[in-house]
Amino acid sequence: MKTNAVRILESKNISHSIIEYQSNDEEIDAVSVANKIGALPETVFKTLVARNDRNEIIVFVIPGNFELNLKKAAKVSLSKSIEMIKVKELQPLTGYIRGGCSPIGMKKLYRTFIDETAQLYDKIYCSAGARGIQVNLSPSNLASLVNAEFIDLI
Repeated sequence: MKTNAVRILESKNISHSIIEYQSNDEEIDAVSVANKIGALPETVFKTLVARNDRNEIIVFVIPGNFELNLKKAAKVSLSKSIEMIKVKELQPLTGYIRGGCSPIGMKKLYRTFIDETAQLYDKIYCSAGARGIQVNLSPSNLASLVNAEFIDLI
């Protein structure tokens, strides 16, 4: 399956691998995905999209077995407050659906922050832009591709 994220990785010659798995509507969370692909949950990163008090969209990429700390997210993004966007807003804003949202290839290049724990691993997983497909790549390549900063988010 070629998604927008995969096409971007290939066009920029970024080293990566693709992992496909059986997906269903009940098991789209990152921990379930980790179990399906045989990876540690802390290496499967989920992409969260939020809005700050200035109506700016901000992307946070965190390990699948953790929750985003909204106070830390607000602080690192220089915002007074952060709230997750509504599911119905996800596709119009990013081009991706819930359970298939990749930090790579969104409709716009939003400010993006990746949890610093990603740097503990040579490679991490994130959605390749559709349910049932993950991309495995180095955290530094992901960060440079989406202009992200590594920061404590959990």
